[in-house]
Amino acid sequence: MAIRTSEQYRKKLYKMKRNVFINGKVIDRDDAQLENGINTVSTTFDAVTDPALKDLVTTKSHLSGETVHRYTHVYQSQDDLLKKLKMTRLLCQRVGGCVQRCMAVDTLNAIGITSKEIDDKYGTVYHQNFLKYLKYYQENDLVGNAAQTDPKGDRSKRPSKQVDPDLYLRVVEKKSDGIVVRGAKVHNSIAPYSDELMVVPTRAMTPEDSDWALSFIIPSDTDGVKLICRATAPRPRLHLDAPYNHYGLVDSVTVFDNVFVPWERVFMCGEHEFAGRLALSFANFHRHSYCGCKPAVTDIVMGATALVADYNGVGTAPHIREEVADLMALAETVYACGVAAALTGTKSSSGIFEPNAIYSNCGRYLAGKNIYHEYDILAATAGGWPATMPPEEDWFNEKTKDYLNKYIMRNPNVSADDQHRLFRFISDFSCSAVSGVWQYAGVHGGGSPVMERIGLRAQYDLESRKKMVQYLAGIKT
Repeated sequence: MAIRTSEQYRKKLYKMKRNVFINGKVIDRDDAQLENGINTVSTTFDAVTDPALKDLVTTKSHLSGETVHRYTHVYQSQDDLLKKLKMTRLLCQRVGGCVQRCMAVDTLNAIGITSKEIDDKYGTVYHQNFLKYLKYYQENDLVGNAAQTDPKGDRSKRPSKQVDPDLYLRVVEKKSDGIVVRGAKVHNSIAPYSDELMVVPTRAMTPEDSDWALSFIIPSDTDGVKLICRATAPRPRLHLDAPYNHYGLVDSVTVFDNVFVPWERVFMCGEHEFAGRLALSFANFHRHSYCGCKPAVTDIVMGATALVADYNGVGTAPHIREEVADLMALAETVYACGVAAALTGTKSSSGIFEPNAIYSNCGRYLAGKNIYHEYDILAATAGGWPATMPPEEDWFNEKTKDYLNKYIMRNPNVSADDQHRLFRFISDFSCSAVSGVWQYAGVHGGGSPVMERIGLRAQYDLESRKKMVQYLAGIKT
């Protein structure tokens, strides 16, 4: 079984052990609170049978030669990165936001690169472990969770200097057959409906931080793992069913309470000088994925802005046309950064093709800096209805529906029902609990803009630009 169906994905998920907590209760994975998130991931499986997407979401494994899902693949070429970028944009358009499966494939690629570099220096067997695991992951078409961000405690102190050493995930015991770890990872989207938890460091480490330099992958229901979650979804529809309202996400505080990890699932354990390399490699791959998913969100904001302007009768207003053009430029500039990152990337010693981090950081930076501006354009054009519109039931109450259908009308060529549906979508998309989460994710997911600036400064050749100006100015060096 190299590629699963969404039904097979759900069937395995529902058999997992009960370690998911929401609102003070432990729940099964078939609980309704997880359904919207599971629906979102299921689209990646359903896309395999979609003629418009099949060639993008499947590829051949470089290990087995079998057809596998692209979300289980490690990139071997520029073309791989370009197809991942296009696939991500198209899938995110279908669910109205993050499709949630890219985080794991980005983690796999980063672990593949770094495990080989550790082996090259120390003669360890981490990369052998990785290749064996990757084959298993592909054969079973698994879904992973990227568990990177530690609670961090006092941000001015390194892991080894924290009052509570568990504020960064750490190894507390090494055994002949594996290690025991304790701590937590936070902001873990998809954790309760993933098959596997993929742990990587969140920062660079010093020799004193060696116990915190860890990478491993374990099943999400491993003994000692507790997933303390928040579920977020659009408001449920009672009458006006719409595709967007069937999707959502769940984020987890993922607790590792003396969890055993077998050595064959370990890919870094104490090699502190590679912790930063792995953290930044994941960030690079994930920021490249953002160059696909974030344009999809801008596409939706753009379409909603243009459509509501038409419905309001002001679709040709110059200032609105200018703002829609701004959204066009932003979407395609971010996407172009992803294309540039793919085309100017490099092949690592592992054989995995890595995007150019300069362009990945540029694309993610532009996306994060502009997310609230995009929603501002939509809010200004839509007006107040998304915030003050009466509940759905009032449109179906015999005593009130005629009033609402009468007074929601704008463009006489657009029915009251279509006006209602559009404003209710915009309300869910931009003026609801789930939209607030997505807006924060637009800033911080994959690293907030300050992190992209740090990444750019660390890798950009500024000295050559200084020398260029010295030459042009006639300054002797």
